Amino acid sequence: MPDILHRIGIRSPSPDGAYRALTTPEGLSGWWTEDASLEGADMIHFRFGEKEDIDMKVLEREPGRHVLWEVVGGPGDWIGTKVRFDLRQDGDFTTALFRHEGWREPSEFMHACSTKWALFLMSLKALVETGRGAPYPRDAKIYEAH
Repeated sequence: MPDILHRIGIRSPSPDGAYRALTTPEGLSGWWTEDASLEGADMIHFRFGEKEDIDMKVLEREPGRHVLWEVVGGPGDWIGTKVRFDLRQDGDFTTALFRHEGWREPSEFMHACSTKWALFLMSLKALVETGRGAPYPRDAKIYEAH
């Protein structure tokens, strides 16, 4: 099964800021979509206006080190895939290894998702480094529907 893989370096004295951005409503709303909410300890709801809703089940959390979600609602190609963030400290940087794993097959949609994930990971980096990310709807648009 193909995966989407990315690596970013975040100027940060510890992985705690990135971890908070991945595990709190304020953090998630600051880099991916402004409409992010938690339901209990293990469900996250992401709303992208009228375009898309994505629901994630939190499978694993290890403070400052690791977050793993499973997609339980959203685009058909996403259902059952997992989204993983592994964090580590490398000097003055937090290295974030990202993986959206378990795609059934490569597709044009997967290509577009890879590009959007890269943009949102840069938004995560900006949020942790400067306090201001570029979540939906302020994200860079890679294509428009015709």
